[in-house]
Amino acid sequence: MQIYEELKARGLIAQVTDEGRIRELVNNAKATFYIGFDPTADSLHVGHFMALCLMKRLQMAGNKPIALLGGGTGMIGDPSGKTDMRKMLTPELINHNIECFKKQMSRFIDFSDGKAIMVNNADWLLNLGYIDFLREIGPHFTVNRMLTAECYKQRWEKGLTVFEFNYMLMQAYDFYRLYCDYGCNLQFGGDDQWSNMLAGTELIRRKLGKDAEAMTQVLLLNSAGQKMGKTVSGAVWLDANKTTPYEFYQYWRNVADADVLRCIRLLTFLPLEQIDEMDKWEGSQLNRAKEILAWELTSLVHGEEEAEKAQAAAKALFAGGTANADIPQVVLHDEDFENDEIGVIALNVKAGFAKSNGEARRSIQEGGFYVNDAAVKDIYAKLSKEELAKGETMIRRGKKQYRKIVVE
Repeated sequence: MQIYEELKARGLIAQVTDEGRIRELVNNAKATFYIGFDPTADSLHVGHFMALCLMKRLQMAGNKPIALLGGGTGMIGDPSGKTDMRKMLTPELINHNIECFKKQMSRFIDFSDGKAIMVNNADWLLNLGYIDFLREIGPHFTVNRMLTAECYKQRWEKGLTVFEFNYMLMQAYDFYRLYCDYGCNLQFGGDDQWSNMLAGTELIRRKLGKDAEAMTQVLLLNSAGQKMGKTVSGAVWLDANKTTPYEFYQYWRNVADADVLRCIRLLTFLPLEQIDEMDKWEGSQLNRAKEILAWELTSLVHGEEEAEKAQAAAKALFAGGTANADIPQVVLHDEDFENDEIGVIALNVKAGFAKSNGEARRSIQEGGFYVNDAAVKDIYAKLSKEELAKGETMIRRGKKQYRKIVVE
């Protein structure tokens, strides 16, 4: 099976401009492709991880990746999928975040001997004169067409600033420059980037009379249609200092039954034949599938040694190995939930970690409460009945007070 057919079989492909040409490019190692990463934080997260896996798959098939770091576009911020304007970052913070990205990307992509390229769009965007940019790019876009873009629709209620409206033009210009400078003939991105990506192919066609292609991959959503990669304590980061290998492992170990096999297909490098066999698994076998998913992804991000440690720690914890004794249970009933959720304050009181809501609130704010060893400081955080009912959730106060959640 060639790489394009494998991407389809894994369910990774969402939209394409010209399927026949894209298939021919990637299957014959003729694609020089790029994916953009805006440095909005000092670590990549699970959403970026999916893009990095795609880059790795394509590079393994002989294609050449370009990792585009958004030192320029990060000064604006992509409005796609956002109901509010992104926080404006200082140039110093953007440069710091870029350096963090570079280190993390090098663990996934082979940049040696020209096998891949890493570039920063600040190199061309920050030196553009505004009038020159308008004269060069503006005539090729109509406001009417841009206003129909899906990436802007969520901003109508609160208003889309002129500041952010320029983002599409900047991303289109990125593709144009990469085409001219590096022969980049293909752009990949998340499905919420489709409008911006089409703008780039259109600009190349209008200015150069050449064809370039775009393909989006599916977003990492759970069976309820919600974006994955967030926990009660926040985003799932690839930086071990922000999300420990154990927390990372536990996130994937605790995915819903309905999501585990899809995640294995989308994110791991296990052979499709093996995954097809796993599609038949059900019941307790799905717990084994979750362990496989958690180990594979933790190994990819943090290395096999850390994956082994995380797996051993998880098994010891749920076997009562933390103190070689039975861990007390917190039994929850229907009346403990409101709209099938329970707040962390109420859970602390129920578990006996605090005698009152006020004491629970202070303990949480001071960093003394953990869910599956992930610190929770948001006093308004809630846990779903569906997840807790799996019997795989452990809560902790301080270093030693463990409780296992049971829903009856």
